[in-house]
Amino acid sequence: MFLERKEDTKPHRGSVFVGYDLGERFAQISYCLFGKGDVETLAPVVGTRQYNIPAMLCKRKGTKQWLFGKEAVGSAGEEDMLPVEGLLHLAREGKELALDGETYDPTALLTLFVRRSLGLLSIIAPVEEIDAFMVTVARTDDRMVEILLQVAANLNLKTDRIYFQSHTESLYAYMLHQPSELWAYHALVCEHDGERLRTYRMTCNKRTTPIVTLIEEQLFETLPIPEEDEAEALKTDAFRLADERFLEILQDLCEGRIVSSAYLLGDGFREDWHRDSLRFLCKNRRVFQGNNLFSQGAVYSLLEKWSPSEAGKDHIFLGEDKLKANIGMHVLRRGKESYYALLDAGENWYELHKTCEVFLGEDKTISFVITPLTGKNPQTKEITLTGAKKTGAPFTRYALQVSMASADTVQVVATELGLGEFFPTDGRKWEETFQI
Repeated sequence: MFLERKEDTKPHRGSVFVGYDLGERFAQISYCLFGKGDVETLAPVVGTRQYNIPAMLCKRKGTKQWLFGKEAVGSAGEEDMLPVEGLLHLAREGKELALDGETYDPTALLTLFVRRSLGLLSIIAPVEEIDAFMVTVARTDDRMVEILLQVAANLNLKTDRIYFQSHTESLYAYMLHQPSELWAYHALVCEHDGERLRTYRMTCNKRTTPIVTLIEEQLFETLPIPEEDEAEALKTDAFRLADERFLEILQDLCEGRIVSSAYLLGDGFREDWHRDSLRFLCKNRRVFQGNNLFSQGAVYSLLEKWSPSEAGKDHIFLGEDKLKANIGMHVLRRGKESYYALLDAGENWYELHKTCEVFLGEDKTISFVITPLTGKNPQTKEITLTGAKKTGAPFTRYALQVSMASADTVQVVATELGLGEFFPTDGRKWEETFQI
């Protein structure tokens, strides 16, 4: 038998949903009003389609004045200004930054930048009115999750609906909200920052239920684009070599596959250097160019949480951050045996946490049913509460907490609660982990 925790309530119509793409060089903010209108991207300069907010701060010497974004870039060369770039990199390193006779926590500086940039949303709604907030980054490893948790805790948003995810998951959510013919087979995304090319190839396995979606990610370091101020002769030759290399990469990615659409993202595609590559891509494919896919995808992920699209109901994304198996238990519910779901496949491992209460008889063993979505057979994992005292009661009540320590490691904490004043307990705990 068990008692389960109540789930989060649905946001009200008109709630402000924000997707924040946090990169090494730039940030972007997309938003929508839940149940009203489309997803839009914030342009820091009204009336333009320039969405990038430079991830930079600038401190005026001898004061507590900080500038951010474009103002920071414009003031960086002034004698009384101290620029701070690479905020995400500095936060990853975790070393205190000496500046103007003081030391600063790099994660606190990153938080300052995020908070100040969110202030740009005031033309849409005050920051205090944000009801759901999704941060998307290139990768969500343990260190990045730790940083984002600290940032989120200090943003002082008046909501608990704060989430993090990788660019791959934002891409998946974005595609769910595009016409199905654009991702009927493979969808290809190429992101170029001017130095490196990162590619994502999304495919759906329509033989599974739900349809399992995978995204293959690759990084190419050998595709630099020359700076705008370089000599024209050097630029022409560099562009030609870049186009040849890009064409080779595209041919390899598309070989033997039907690619329905392609997306070109980032400043690396700002100039018309990829003519032969583009000509190849445009054969029997829809091709799009832009740079706000990930921030918009972050908003679409929020929408999927409370108002799933028809495509979202039929598909499940299994990225590297995702739990790839359903985890539950067979329980007695009102005298009948039934399956009780604990953790659902397709969710980010670092967001998964389930709390319930179970009643165990003489056999102090908890059995978990693991059902992979990768085609493997279901399996059972058992945890025995060794040394549990016999109270004389027919059942003993336990609090059960189930979470993920990594994408493939389940962490279980069982706490003895006893059974009323006649069968008290000392609150003993058992902590176990197992691999899936």
